[in-house]
Amino acid sequence: MIQVNISKAGKKFQGKWVFRHMDLTLDPGRRYVIAGKNGSGKSTLLKMISGYLSPSEGTLSWSLDKLPIHSDVLFRHISMSAPYIDPIDEFTFTELLGFCRRFKDIPEGLSNRQIISMAGLEGSFDKPIRNFSSGMRQRVKLCLAVVPLSGLLLLDEPCSNLDDESRQWYAYLMQTYGQNRTVVIASNHNPAEYLPDDEMISL
Repeated sequence: MIQVNISKAGKKFQGKWVFRHMDLTLDPGRRYVIAGKNGSGKSTLLKMISGYLSPSEGTLSWSLDKLPIHSDVLFRHISMSAPYIDPIDEFTFTELLGFCRRFKDIPEGLSNRQIISMAGLEGSFDKPIRNFSSGMRQRVKLCLAVVPLSGLLLLDEPCSNLDDESRQWYAYLMQTYGQNRTVVIASNHNPAEYLPDDEMISL
């Protein structure tokens, strides 16, 4: 499980600060919710935690069992789903899972067919992703993020484009495969996306 240390961090775009002077430690195996209204910096902070964005000031560091993780291999320890991350449209779900297995560890004995069935997409295993509805695409993205055995799981508004039934499916997915890792969820105060005892980080 991953620990993230954020020290005196800030991020600005075009001369305007989104946030500044942030000190935060994300402890291994804990669940956190970055909550705030639109434009508060939730996605920006999540991208910084993922290593995709560098802070304008301050530092971020990651460690596994107290050993530092170099930024060059950080991607192997992180899974992420977000509205601004799209699966490859030309691929089928089966092909995406095969591609994912090249970089991430999937629970032993869990086949592509089983994952697709779990997502409720049995009839679309050979259909290009470009032909999926927004809800189906969201299920694909969540499976690709949650199922792999990554030490740090980052989810940005995970229930976007999900109906009530799919939100229940998301809760099942997290309960089954979202355990024993550090989890950070960015949410616009949507209680379906997190648990009541998750630690809140308000922006």
